[in-house]
Amino acid sequence: MDNAKNEALRRAWAEATAGRRRRSREVSIGSVAIGSDHPVAVQSMTDRNTNDTEACIAQTGRIREAGCRIVRLTTQGLREAASMRTIAEQVKRRWPDTALVADVHFLPQVADAVARFADKVRINPGNYNDRGGNFEALLATCRLSGATLRIGVNHGSLSPAMAERYGDTPEGMVESALEHLRICRREGFDRVVVSMKSSNTRVMVHAYRMLVAAMQLEGMEYPLHLGVTEAGCGVEGRIKSAVGIGALLTDGVGDTIRVSLTEPPENEIPAAQAIIAHFNESACGGGPRRGQEALRTPFAYSRRETETVGRTGGAQTPLLYAELLPDELEALHQGRIAVIEATGPRPVEEWREAIARMDSAGDRRPVILKRTYATADPTSLAIEAAADLGVMFIDGLADGLWLESSAGIARHDLDAIALDILQASRARMSKTEFISCPGCGRTLYALQDTIAAVKERLSHLKGLKIAVMGCIVNGPGEMADADYGYVGAAPGKISLYRGKEPVQRNIPQEEALDALIRLLREDGRWTDPE
Repeated sequence: MDNAKNEALRRAWAEATAGRRRRSREVSIGSVAIGSDHPVAVQSMTDRNTNDTEACIAQTGRIREAGCRIVRLTTQGLREAASMRTIAEQVKRRWPDTALVADVHFLPQVADAVARFADKVRINPGNYNDRGGNFEALLATCRLSGATLRIGVNHGSLSPAMAERYGDTPEGMVESALEHLRICRREGFDRVVVSMKSSNTRVMVHAYRMLVAAMQLEGMEYPLHLGVTEAGCGVEGRIKSAVGIGALLTDGVGDTIRVSLTEPPENEIPAAQAIIAHFNESACGGGPRRGQEALRTPFAYSRRETETVGRTGGAQTPLLYAELLPDELEALHQGRIAVIEATGPRPVEEWREAIARMDSAGDRRPVILKRTYATADPTSLAIEAAADLGVMFIDGLADGLWLESSAGIARHDLDAIALDILQASRARMSKTEFISCPGCGRTLYALQDTIAAVKERLSHLKGLKIAVMGCIVNGPGEMADADYGYVGAAPGKISLYRGKEPVQRNIPQEEALDALIRLLREDGRWTDPE
């Protein structure tokens, strides 16, 4: 990207996020209105085979009872589209305030079919272009039926033309979306939502920011759906989602969210609600957003230049306060390392504003960010801290992290959360990272049991990113950031990947984990557990 374009986008990003919330148009998804001044809405997705209509209806009910009114189902073929029509009829009768979204991959004719009755249709423009679909015809169908369209761009699944021109980059993701948004505007179709998802939080945040800026320049106000794909499970999955989603909500960007967990989908709802509640509580009061000048490069990672003091600062890996050695603690008490403690309701603005003042004064001391949380529940603290602190490390603005609890949460739990935040923000790898999809109707094996078995065997490894993907659709493309992949290829069959390249195909599932370990040994990436 040339300097002039980057500067124009940077100014547009600042304009779009100057207020408490980015301005977006109102769009209805069935009976659920999003955008404008409406509260940020929660979404989830069933993980049952869409042709098992009773299971999908029952799971949709559980998701609705958990507090989510927008539910997505995979519709990979015309048979699934027909099944979804049956599901939609039953769901509308039992839970009339629930909106149903059809998730379409590869086949434009399926999008055309489900657009006749679904409340929203999600397409991946990279797949849609490859299959020669008539996008204008899809818009015409949506216009007649009242369906909303989500243009859902995923990192790793751009069209060949976009990938060849831009590479697998945030810029390529944004251009893929803009290509279709311009058609929507030309055709006068406004019921559009956009997403820019990745399992890499840096890529995800940079892509959304660039999209917001590009839409600002072109006068587009389409609402945004936020999510980190393949976030995993447990506290790590919640932290990773909170880091990516929180980095955008803190600047008022986002109209709907999904926390994608490799768990029963109803488990996603409390986590998503907790993220939204955290920002609702911190959004009180008006006035201009503070500290934006600290964010010099919104669309790419750039570490703030600082002096090196012991093992802190410079290009060194961020440390926890608990890891500081005696000479580093002495430097901290002498003021050669700066501790910035945020105590107000908008910590990111406090931290950014303090760092901007340091930059203006030519103060290049390493910075440790400190925040004390009052919640007594470690998972709640993890979500809040990740939503607050992750963006500071995504933007390279800090050199260390210091979490405290006023409710008595143990130091080792606080430090474990802090390390997970650094890992989720791509600032420091301290353990194996598992990239696992939440599962859907395309999943070809027992995903939740499998990720548990993989973690049991491989969690001791350091610095690896291992993807566990339910099917080939979400496999090679959406695990673009992984070192190795374990991907469902057919019922009971697994294919192994090194990066995005297949290494072994169609291994019986009962042999696949041992085969993955052999591959790691052959590559010199395996160490025996202690």
